[in-house]
Amino acid sequence: MTGGRSDSSQPASGEDVLASRRISPYSTTEKIKRLLWGCVQATLFRASFHNWYGFRRALLRAFGASLAPTANVRRTVLIECPWNLSVGAESSIGDRAILYCLGPVQIGSRTTVSQGAHLCAGTHDHRRASMPLVRATISIGDDVWIAADAFVGPGVTVGTGAILGARGVAMRDLAPWRIYAGNPAVSVRERAFDARS
Repeated sequence: MTGGRSDSSQPASGEDVLASRRISPYSTTEKIKRLLWGCVQATLFRASFHNWYGFRRALLRAFGASLAPTANVRRTVLIECPWNLSVGAESSIGDRAILYCLGPVQIGSRTTVSQGAHLCAGTHDHRRASMPLVRATISIGDDVWIAADAFVGPGVTVGTGAILGARGVAMRDLAPWRIYAGNPAVSVRERAFDARS
C-alpha cells in the first residue's frame, strides 16, 4: 500500500469475494409479485373486517395461493410469497401468525395454526461461503395444532394429528398423533381422546 491507497495486486478480502458473489435469489417477476403483494397485504388484506374470510381468500388466490373454501385466515397474518401457500378445508390461521413461504408451505385440513405461530420455509446454506438461499418445504398434516408462538422450521413435516405446544420449536419432523413441547421440541406423550367427545 502506498499513500493510503490499496494495491490492486493485493488479494481481495473474504468480504470482497463474498460481496461479488451475492446475486439476488429472486427473479425480476418474483420481485414484482412480492412488491405488489406487500402493497395489497398492507392495505386491503390488513384493513379488511375480521370476519371477511372470503375476501381474504380471494386476495390470496389472486396471488396464487391454494385455499379451500372453508379455510380461514385472520387479517393480521403476515404472509410472504402467497403463491407457495396451500391451506386445506376447515383450517384456521390465527392472528399475527407468520407464514414465511419462500418454499412451499402445505397445511392440511382441520388444522389450526394459532396466534403468533411462525412457519419458516426459508433458510441459508451456512456450509457455503456465499450462504445461498434454501427454499425448503414445510408440510403440515390434517388435524394438527400448532399452538401459540410456536416455530416450525424449514424442511419439517408435521404428521397427521400432531400437536406442537405453545412456544415449541420444531426443527425436525414430528410424528403423527404425538404431543410435542419445548425448544427443541420433544415428544411428551401420545395424543389421546376423551371418550365423551
